[in-house]
Amino acid sequence: MSFCQFFGGEVYKDHFKPGVYVCSKCNHPLFSSRSKFAHSSPWPAFTDTVRPDSVTKLMETLTAYKILCGKCSNGLGHEFVNDGPEEGQSRF
Repeated sequence: MSFCQFFGGEVYKDHFKPGVYVCSKCNHPLFSSRSKFAHSSPWPAFTDTVRPDSVTKLMETLTAYKILCGKCSNGLGHEFVNDGPEEGQSRF
């Protein structure tokens, strides 16, 4: 499964079948469906990456990181610190 589009084209926001979400440009594994959770944002939300090298993080603010594919540097969105489903968890 790869993502992401905006303006109504995001098909994986409400998709909860088992699997691994990969980069849409290089198929690098990013997130597991096991870490996916329902969220009000228009994009899929995850609590963790598949591996430590799945993504590259660039600090934007104290509570947000820009997230890039760990292999090809494709822009994926953000990690929001302490905005996950449980206290202390991040939301990708």
